[in-house]
Amino acid sequence: MMVRIYHNPRCSKSRQTLALIEEKGITPDVIHYLDTPPTPQELKEILGMLGMAPEDILRKKEAREEGIADLRGDDLIEALCAHPRAIERPIVINGKKAALGRPPESVLEIL
Repeated sequence: MMVRIYHNPRCSKSRQTLALIEEKGITPDVIHYLDTPPTPQELKEILGMLGMAPEDILRKKEAREEGIADLRGDDLIEALCAHPRAIERPIVINGKKAALGRPPESVLEIL
């Protein structure tokens, strides 16, 4: 299985998570999600793997700045794909499992 990481290289937690994955001898598929955001369908699949609602991966400050903080459900999913900086990061996917890298060690359970 290919491990994917939705990564923001400017984020220290994202960098730490990527380093942790690489320390395990894994070369992940790195997706710079600010440049290549997930589609709404992809984000729904990711949320399903995480067992989370769109509100659970919302960066509150960025959501307020983008004017999407009050959205819910499918409207929020669409808005997150249009404004990916409001998506919490990093998200790591391995097969049908996903984990949010906060803290970075939380991704170890899916590797």
